[in-house]
Amino acid sequence: MIDGIQLKVCGLTSIVDAEFADRCGVDYLGFILHPKSPRGVSLAQYRALAPRLPDRHKVAVSVEPTTEELTAMRDAGFEYFQIHFQPETGERRWEEWARVVGRERLWLAPKQPPAVDVPAELAAAAKYILLDTFHAEGFGGSGKTGDWGKFARHLAAHPENSWILAGGLNPENIGAALRGSGARFVDVNSGIESAPGVKDEGKLKHFIVALHQAATSRG
Repeated sequence: MIDGIQLKVCGLTSIVDAEFADRCGVDYLGFILHPKSPRGVSLAQYRALAPRLPDRHKVAVSVEPTTEELTAMRDAGFEYFQIHFQPETGERRWEEWARVVGRERLWLAPKQPPAVDVPAELAAAAKYILLDTFHAEGFGGSGKTGDWGKFARHLAAHPENSWILAGGLNPENIGAALRGSGARFVDVNSGIESAPGVKDEGKLKHFIVALHQAATSRG
């Protein structure tokens, strides 16, 4: 935790980047188990990395996994499970995912259009809700910033949840993002990369410094 802000670095693909993130004090290491992602790793690749990874929380990031796929992620040793899904995916699926991994370890990431708020029943289905930038072509990873005011509204409406801000965060805008959203938990990915899946040490250092400055200035 950095000055009261929890931080996840997502889209990790190597031990080198995971170790550097660890030295920077991040709380969560995210691995994308979605084959269409340019930062994707297979479960077999993750298992090969796992014994050498730093002792930080590991997050499996997936898109609408089957029960069997989610069970395999759980059995591979992941502690948290970030699931992206279409709006039409209903409550039955959310409850199924929660049964497999537990509500306290489930991070729901709905693909909600900008004008649509997260329904109360979804907020009740998992402790963690991640709001990423909406774009029609895919799930996350657009590098574009989201609606920080919308995030702040959800944070106020459902304080019982842990709300995670994602989407287009980088060293230059993290201060404005914290001020505009009120977030205490952020997820950074493409904004600290030199190429998809390759983290840039200088950018991550700059991000950490900017995060520290923004967190301490807002109190």
